[in-house]
Amino acid sequence: MIFINRLIHALFVLHPLHTMVVHFPIGLTGAALFFIFLAVWRKNSTLEKVAFADLALASVSVVAAGLTGMRDNLNIYSGAAPNVNVKITLAIILLAISAATSIWRWKNPGIFTDKSKRWIYIGAFVLSFLLVAVIGFLGGVIVYGF
Repeated sequence: MIFINRLIHALFVLHPLHTMVVHFPIGLTGAALFFIFLAVWRKNSTLEKVAFADLALASVSVVAAGLTGMRDNLNIYSGAAPNVNVKITLAIILLAISAATSIWRWKNPGIFTDKSKRWIYIGAFVLSFLLVAVIGFLGGVIVYGF
């Protein structure tokens, strides 16, 4: 029981929660891009469904990462972490793009096979990944400096 109490204390009190949660949008957005590229290459609708599910989950995890990031910014940096306003702005844009793309795909399941919309759909995956990469870099600047 002592081990469990120490583990809970380490996870939720000692270490910043954001550092654990933030890996979900990074991983899911990267996986979504990987699977959408595989779907294009293999012309496989199942791989596209995996990419869609990854991006939808990434949208939800962006909210969790944002909330924990704001909490940790207030608790650790007294609200003055470097680049915090840029990160928040980019995270809102990431949430808007990933959520809009997920909703668009959910309401239009044939979008991947629609030649006129396909590249916009794929482009949203690329843009989401680029945004999460920049946000992650800026997070590294907060932790490690530049």
